Amino acid sequence: MTKDNRINVLNIGLMLVSCIAAFIMPFEVFLFAYAVMGPLHYLTEISWLHDRKYFATGKYDFLVLLIIGVLITLQSLAYQTGFVEHLIKEYDLDEVPAIFRNDFYNKIMFVAFFGAILMAFIQNRIIKVVGLLLILIIANAIFLPNSEDNLTFFLAALLPTLVHVYVFTGIFILYGALKSRSQSGLLSFVVFILCPLLLFYLFRDESFVHVTNYGRDAYIGGGNGFASLNQEILQKFFHVSFPTTTNANGYEVPKAADMSDILFNSKLGILLMRFIAFAYTYHYLNWFSKTEIIRWHKVPKARFVVVIILWVVSLAIYAVDYARGLEWLFFLSFCHVLLEFPLNFTSMAGIGKELSSISKSGFNPGVAAAK
Repeated sequence: MTKDNRINVLNIGLMLVSCIAAFIMPFEVFLFAYAVMGPLHYLTEISWLHDRKYFATGKYDFLVLLIIGVLITLQSLAYQTGFVEHLIKEYDLDEVPAIFRNDFYNKIMFVAFFGAILMAFIQNRIIKVVGLLLILIIANAIFLPNSEDNLTFFLAALLPTLVHVYVFTGIFILYGALKSRSQSGLLSFVVFILCPLLLFYLFRDESFVHVTNYGRDAYIGGGNGFASLNQEILQKFFHVSFPTTTNANGYEVPKAADMSDILFNSKLGILLMRFIAFAYTYHYLNWFSKTEIIRWHKVPKARFVVVIILWVVSLAIYAVDYARGLEWLFFLSFCHVLLEFPLNFTSMAGIGKELSSISKSGFNPGVAAAK
């Protein structure tokens, strides 16, 4: 068996293991994967991207994405500490600084995502700068305060979460299979697509291990966890209605008890969580399983030591307080999503290029070997 086939077979096994784990304890499996494998993934991937110039055409293109990551982190901290709530109470919405309004996040995420296309494919600096300014003007015109359209939902809820861990992982799997003309790689891609279908259609009325009190509290994360993602997806895709109440600021918010019951005990809530647990768990396992191919561990020893120290510190913080761990790693987790955007678009273009080559010369492994 070739090295390529061994790795693909290994990954099919990891997909099935992730799938089985997601069936049994979806919430706890996600929490474990996110806290234990997540930090090491962020640190090693950012290190790997840095050595490859973030797959951008300009040496300093990544700074745009890094600055956007800093701004999003500052905005998140302002919400978590109640600073934004204080500003809204004291001033009119129009008087609140732009960085603290929700449309600011949408605008800069729009710039990061579509600007990454320029970073990946355009070498001329002037064209790149003009293009970024044009994207910023478009974003400023599209997004208004408190806008809740489909694009906002995509940028705010899906892009940094499930699109990153599932869609882009699938793109990498498919690109690798096409580039190497690997039948086992294509089989692994098919299994990757089938796993969510199995999770949704098998044992629909079974809940093998009910979520623990710790799992429920950690997933909510003091209001800063992933529960809001589940809520938004259930509302948007499955039209689930959450009973609401009016909070101290006059906003309609879901009733905590009803929201918790729907997220953690309802059939749809559990089926959705199975997919989320699978997507995140395999996303991390896929990264570590391909160490021999992408060689993310081949870095200066000093950097590797720093990575391990930060990972151990992160594990300790998560062990003490899961919500604090989410806050501690917000910047790293979000930045690794942003910094990967040029690679995402490069891989999409690579799929198109490989499909074009296959249409001309067939699915011939010799073509891949000759590259």
